[in-house]
Amino acid sequence: MEKKTSKRTGKPAPAPYTEPWITEFDQYLFGQGVHYDIFRKMGAHFAVRDGKRGVYFAVWAPNAKSVNLVGDFNGWDENSHPMNRLEPLGIYELFVPKLKEGELYKYAVTGQDGKTTLKCDPFGTSSELRPGTASRIASIDGFKWGDTRWMEARKSFNFKKSAMAIYEMHPGSWRKHAPKDEDDPGFYNFRELAPVLAEYLKKMNYTHVELIGIAEHPLDASWGYQVTGYYAPTARYGQPKDFMYFVNYMHRHGIGVILDWVPAHFPRDAYGLANFDGGPLYEYADPRKGEHPDWGTKVFDFGRNEVKNFLIANALYWLSEYHIDGLRIDAVASMLYLDYGRQDGQWVANQYGENKNLEAIEFFRHLNSVVHQRRPGAVMIAEESTAWPMVTGSPVDGGLGFDLKWNMGWMNDFLEYQKCDPYFRKYNHNKMTFSMTYAYSENYVLVISHDEVVHLKGAMIEKMPGTDEMKFANLKAAYTFMLGHPGKKLLFMGQEFGQRREWNEDRELDWPCLDDPRHQALSEFVAELLKMYKKYPALNAMDDTWDGFQWINANDGDRSIFSFVRFSPTKRNNLLFVINFTPVDRPDYRVGVPKRKKYTRILASGSMDGDGRPITETAVYQAKAGECDGQPYYVEYPLPAYGVAVFKF
Repeated sequence: MEKKTSKRTGKPAPAPYTEPWITEFDQYLFGQGVHYDIFRKMGAHFAVRDGKRGVYFAVWAPNAKSVNLVGDFNGWDENSHPMNRLEPLGIYELFVPKLKEGELYKYAVTGQDGKTTLKCDPFGTSSELRPGTASRIASIDGFKWGDTRWMEARKSFNFKKSAMAIYEMHPGSWRKHAPKDEDDPGFYNFRELAPVLAEYLKKMNYTHVELIGIAEHPLDASWGYQVTGYYAPTARYGQPKDFMYFVNYMHRHGIGVILDWVPAHFPRDAYGLANFDGGPLYEYADPRKGEHPDWGTKVFDFGRNEVKNFLIANALYWLSEYHIDGLRIDAVASMLYLDYGRQDGQWVANQYGENKNLEAIEFFRHLNSVVHQRRPGAVMIAEESTAWPMVTGSPVDGGLGFDLKWNMGWMNDFLEYQKCDPYFRKYNHNKMTFSMTYAYSENYVLVISHDEVVHLKGAMIEKMPGTDEMKFANLKAAYTFMLGHPGKKLLFMGQEFGQRREWNEDRELDWPCLDDPRHQALSEFVAELLKMYKKYPALNAMDDTWDGFQWINANDGDRSIFSFVRFSPTKRNNLLFVINFTPVDRPDYRVGVPKRKKYTRILASGSMDGDGRPITETAVYQAKAGECDGQPYYVEYPLPAYGVAVFKF
């Protein structure tokens, strides 16, 4: 490499150290796409070379003419710190002594056309707070974890047999401080957030929290779905070790942590991954594959080993370095289909003339196989909105290898039914029963996510028809049906207490709602539902088999009443659900039951003119002989308008 002189100091630029940090074996593994710990070599790392302590930098830019390191330490002089190129992969490296934690830096990448662009570090572990875009030198080593018991137990975690009640939340808008000035967004730091959130989740009986918008991103309004720093927790809420503190605190209080993860696409921002070394590198070169027309974003090149390695290592990075318990993969369908969101002429078929992205399919199988091998117990969840087969099937059998899939079909039918005027629900009865025809074709999560309470869709309470009293009673019935239906559960923040306004990332949740007894009663009802869900194996241990479910009456459309049983593995403490979706009292209601046993009511909702609090006092009903709902016995129970009842037997 030609010796350069700093324009700022006029002194010769530092020479590269003789021994590369990146070995030939590192390059070989990275080139094969199997260097799963590549994040320990790429990026910025504190090191000692020739007796001097400093920071080692490494960046992959094979098509670049040159790469120079710039930052606070050299006055952002684009000529003072040229990096040494390693072949055959075109990785640039440099060791700089005496650098300190917290200093900002970028790579000045010069393409073959001679144009230089300042790029943040793809493997950077920390970033400048937006609107700044620089990477920040930060060590993620040395944090004292206190969750050994949790991490050991995670290795044998069986999601199929366990309760998973997931609270989806956006940290920046869950709660906010009073802003100090007009530029202060009022964000809680991760260390401040941890104890407040843990206490709330435990009170509400959630088992997991799913965080959106954790990886660094430039625009608050993207909610974190356009990532520029895949290895950096966003500076909005603190530094990397602050996030470690948060996860550690959650684990010590029995709460699992899931991250939204976005391998589907990335933004065009000039300082990010787009055209990283002067041309397409992380994205497909052909715009018919490499761009999403609707989203204005770039698509990762899943056929390139180094790009797949970047993403798979990133998944492992969060699961290992930050002890994350699972990843929810966003927009899986957009990766699987070459024509997703594209018109004729905007996409190119695969080698068989089909619309399947064969490279993305292979990527998912590789990703999930490696995660399950190296991080047992971590849960991989697909947000996949089509009927793609075997999303949660084994790669050995031709599946994609995910553990769980969001049940978008159930969600759409469920919400359409709930929005119906009660009079017309009898004509839409099958919207609530159809999901059971495919409930065991995949391992599902039932979701009411952030996407359903934004963009003029209305908050959950406002989707319900009728008067205010009807809305609250109807929503309790809806949540009870969701809780009883097979599948893990996810509810977006604010919907558990009936927030009336749509979610907005700029403001905190409407916590003053809880001063209203109706909102408080709804919150208590959800907490009781989740308490029951965690307590009874009938609701969580047989989510993957018909042995765990039986309709009692799926055809009572005229009265819009649903009744079904959830069985436990031991056939003890089975649960009978009865749910009325009309504002009509049924004082003489009878429900068929399979056994001549005593049926103990463990949870119910009262009449709409009461205080709305959940009824948890037990009441015992003796089954009587006589055919009802196709069963040999029945129980008589006064079922109120929009009433629900859960019986143990």
